[in-house]
Amino acid sequence: MAQAQAQEPVTISIRAKAGQRDLIDQAADRLGRSRSDFMLEAACRQAEDVLLDQTYFALDAKSFSAFQAMLDMPPAPTDRLRRTLKARAPWETATDKAVATVPSKASTRQRVK
Repeated sequence: MAQAQAQEPVTISIRAKAGQRDLIDQAADRLGRSRSDFMLEAACRQAEDVLLDQTYFALDAKSFSAFQAMLDMPPAPTDRLRRTLKARAPWETATDKAVATVPSKASTRQRVK
């Protein structure tokens, strides 16, 4: 029951300048999308980037070499690993899979810190 309520649409209202609205409308039109769909997708993509950017770790040269070695030799597949790899991100829903046809910046760029 709680999950069904979480999937019900809610209204999000924002104020924008006419120029901003026109820019958004022009971009949405080029993609054949509504203003709402365009804005929601852009906002969600940015939210994902912010959440993903919250993870940072620093290593000395020796530890970084060991980390790279582990990445180059991934573990053997196990049932637990398969379940983990199939798990959805907390912000992902079943309908997101159908809507997401173009990879986001977060999934196509590498972050080096």
